[in-house]
Amino acid sequence: MKITFLGHACLLVEGGGKRVVIDPFLTGNPVAAAKPEDLRVDAVLLTHGHADHSSDAAGVAQANGCPVIAVVELAGHIARKGAQTIGMNTGGTYDQDGIRVKLTQAFHSSSFEDEDGQVHYAGQPVGILLTMGGKTLYHTGDTALFSDMKMIGERHMIDCTAMPIGDFFTMGPEDALDAAEWIGAKHVIPMHYNTFPPIRQDGERFVAKLKERGIIGHALQPGESIEI
Repeated sequence: MKITFLGHACLLVEGGGKRVVIDPFLTGNPVAAAKPEDLRVDAVLLTHGHADHSSDAAGVAQANGCPVIAVVELAGHIARKGAQTIGMNTGGTYDQDGIRVKLTQAFHSSSFEDEDGQVHYAGQPVGILLTMGGKTLYHTGDTALFSDMKMIGERHMIDCTAMPIGDFFTMGPEDALDAAEWIGAKHVIPMHYNTFPPIRQDGERFVAKLKERGIIGHALQPGESIEI
């Protein structure tokens, strides 16, 4: 499995001959390492409805003729933009054509704004357990620390986890250190930091703190990749 960090919480994941993008926020993202039209993917996966995670989902899906996989309320919103969607819910699993997606809980909020600036409910926020080519990535989504991360780690063989460290809107570095330990992944990628001033953090310091706990971390710059 090859994982490329495209900035903020967006990951391009390749494995088993398939490519998916998680939480595409590229248009208007000051640190984005790609443009929506650059992406060639078999599916678009969303953790929640906020614009800094879902804004390019419909466009990327339409350009690639592929589905957006998301919680059912959010999938309905994306479908109204003309994209193909697969609506799921927390705890459910999609497993077809070499792409396995299981949705976990996450503690956050989820909404979208319409053209008039009205805010609408977008279903529950989720984390994503993505398995391709025999490897599993756990993208936690935007979340606070929660104790069931231990259970998720115990019940699944997780090769890599991507988790927010920005604080303010999500868990910060100290909580993320505990989350990484509880999940027990072989590799950890910090995300959702340094995109905007309120979420400034030191990714290298976080990785150093992970090392003190015997955990391998990767503070990827936008455009950088790891293979697991």
